[in-house]
Amino acid sequence: MTEKTASVDAREVQRLRTETGAGVMDCKRALEEARGDYEKARDLLKQKGLAAAAKRAGREAREGVVESYIHSGGRIGALVELNSETDFVAATAEFKDLARNIAMQVAAMSPLVVSEEDLTQEARAELLKEHGGDEKKAIEASVLLRQPYIRDNAKTVGDLVTALAQTTGENVRVRRFARFQLGATA
Repeated sequence: MTEKTASVDAREVQRLRTETGAGVMDCKRALEEARGDYEKARDLLKQKGLAAAAKRAGREAREGVVESYIHSGGRIGALVELNSETDFVAATAEFKDLARNIAMQVAAMSPLVVSEEDLTQEARAELLKEHGGDEKKAIEASVLLRQPYIRDNAKTVGDLVTALAQTTGENVRVRRFARFQLGATA
């Protein structure tokens, strides 16, 4: 056994695997590369995962689910289409949970568009006026993927989608959503 592998503790490999969803060998290699430094290994896996997710972003995601959320009282509801590359991933509990959580986010926060690219120049100008010229606040209020997640403000909805893409190894994307509020006009 080399000095490099001797410093890797199996419990740390398992802990890293549980936290990141990465494979056992990837976790072991990251811990070896980080010379046993758990935080550094986690960062290495995150960087590799983001790079892999970026490569997958161009692949077509045609499978998925349409999930609904109706707020208690039945006055507000949302539908969300969440896509993946395969029906195998779309059938997992994690995928369905993410779709439901995003539908809940849409019902609660009433975003205008999925991504920043979906904002027209006119809509962007109007949002900047509404938010006193604060572009960050305007984007967070109106763009679903940039909104702080309602259950954990340290993460954005986009972070949740990226994390699932890293875990599954597939392109995962929010395709569209619709929000309904009793008595509201379209």
